Amino acid sequence: MAGGAGISGLYGVAQGQSYGPNSHGTARSLDFPLVKAEIIAIGTEILLGEIIDTNSAYIAQRLPELGIDLNYKSVVGDNMGRIVETFERAWNRSDLIVCTGGLGPTEDDMTREGIAKVLGEELYVDPALEEQVRRWFSGRGYPMPESNIKQAWLIASARGIDNPRGTAPGWWVERDGRVIVCMPGVPPEMERMWQREVRPELERRSTGEVLVTRTIKTVGIGEGTVDEMAKPLYGVPGIGIGTYARADGVHLRIGAKARTREEAWERIRPVEEEMERIFGSAIWGRDEDTLEGYIASQMHERKTTLAVMESCTGGLMSNTLTDVPGSSDYFTAGFVTYQTQQKIDLGVPGDVIIQFGTVSPETARAMAEAARRKAGADYGVGITGVAGPDPQDGIPPGTVHVAVATPEGGTHSLSMTMNQGRQAVKRRAVTTSLLLLRRALLGELR
Repeated sequence: MAGGAGISGLYGVAQGQSYGPNSHGTARSLDFPLVKAEIIAIGTEILLGEIIDTNSAYIAQRLPELGIDLNYKSVVGDNMGRIVETFERAWNRSDLIVCTGGLGPTEDDMTREGIAKVLGEELYVDPALEEQVRRWFSGRGYPMPESNIKQAWLIASARGIDNPRGTAPGWWVERDGRVIVCMPGVPPEMERMWQREVRPELERRSTGEVLVTRTIKTVGIGEGTVDEMAKPLYGVPGIGIGTYARADGVHLRIGAKARTREEAWERIRPVEEEMERIFGSAIWGRDEDTLEGYIASQMHERKTTLAVMESCTGGLMSNTLTDVPGSSDYFTAGFVTYQTQQKIDLGVPGDVIIQFGTVSPETARAMAEAARRKAGADYGVGITGVAGPDPQDGIPPGTVHVAVATPEGGTHSLSMTMNQGRQAVKRRAVTTSLLLLRRALLGELR
C-alpha cells in the first residue's frame, strides 16, 4: 500500500529498510491481517478517577464491526517504566494496539518516548509535522511554545496522523507484523481521528469475518416481556439477539457475523423487519438514536413548539433538548425555577403550591402549563423533585414528578422515586420527561 492511500491524514516519510520510500517518494506499509487487539489508555488522571475513560469504551464498541477481537484493555499512569512495561506486554501478544493519551507537549506526556524505547528506535523531529504544529498556533495568533516541538517527533516506523482539532498529531506505527495506533486523549480529537483516518484503514485491512449489529430501542414494555416477545427469533441461524434494560427503555441488539458487511446486513434485515412487526409503536429508535433526537424529529415533522419549566434538574432538560442541532426551530424557552417565588412569578398558581407542596404531581402539571402559556408554545414540560442527597420537607431524595401540557389544554404527570445520587436523579428525571413527552406526541395520553 502506498503511504497515503489507506489513510489520507497519514503523512511524513517512514525511514528504515522495511519502510523506506518507494519510487514515488512515499512510505510503504505491509499488508497483514489485524485480528487481535488491545487498548491502552494513558494518564494518571484516569487512574485517580479524576476523569472517566470514555475513549476506551468508544473504541471497544467499534472494533468488532471491523472483524477485530479486543482481548485486553489497560490503563497506565504517566510513568515511563510502567508505560514501557505495558507496551512491551501488548507488543508481545497483540496484532493491533490502540492507545489514547500522552501525546501532549509536557514532560509527563510520554507515549512517544515509551514506544520508541520498546522498539529501540530514535526519536527525530519531522519537518512536515513541525510545520503543521507551528501553523496551528500561528493560525490562532499565538507563538508556539518550544515545548510543543515534541509533538512533531517521529520514529522510523511511525507516520503522523492528521489532527485538525488540536496540536497533537497521532502516530501510526507499523513493524514486524504489528500496528500501534496512538490518538489524543481529548475525546473530540480522538473521535474525529478514528472516524476520518484510522477506521478506514483498519476496515481496508479486514480479512476475517466482520460483526454487524443493529440495536432496536423500545419503551413501555418490561425487559421480561420484551424477552418473551422476541423469543421466536432467537433460533434464527447466524443471528444473535440480546436484551438490555436501559434508562430509556429496553434495547434489543441483533448481531450477525459474515465475511462482508453487506452479507451481515442481509442476515439482519429480515429479523429487524419481524421485530418491527412484533413491537410496533413501542420502537422509538435504533442504534445511535437518542430520545432528544426523536423529540426533535417529531417536533419538526408536526411543526409544533415546546417550552420547559424545571426545578430539580437545574437546566439539564433544556440543555439536553438543545444539544440537538436545529432545536431553536421548536424549543421556545426554558425556565429554571429553583425558588418557589420564581414559579409563582411565571404563572404557577400559589394556591396549588400551598395545597399540594412544591414537590408534587399537581405542581409539576401547573409548571408544564405555565411554561406552555408563558412561552406561547404548543407543549410544556414541568419537572419538580428532590435531587438529594437530603430529604426536603419530609420528602425522600430521588422523588421526582414530571408533567406534560398539551395543545388541547390537558396535563399529564408521572412520578418516580430513585435515589442513586444527585446526578443520576437529574438524568433519570430528564429521561422520564422525554418519554412522557413522546407519549403525548403520539397521542397516547388521554
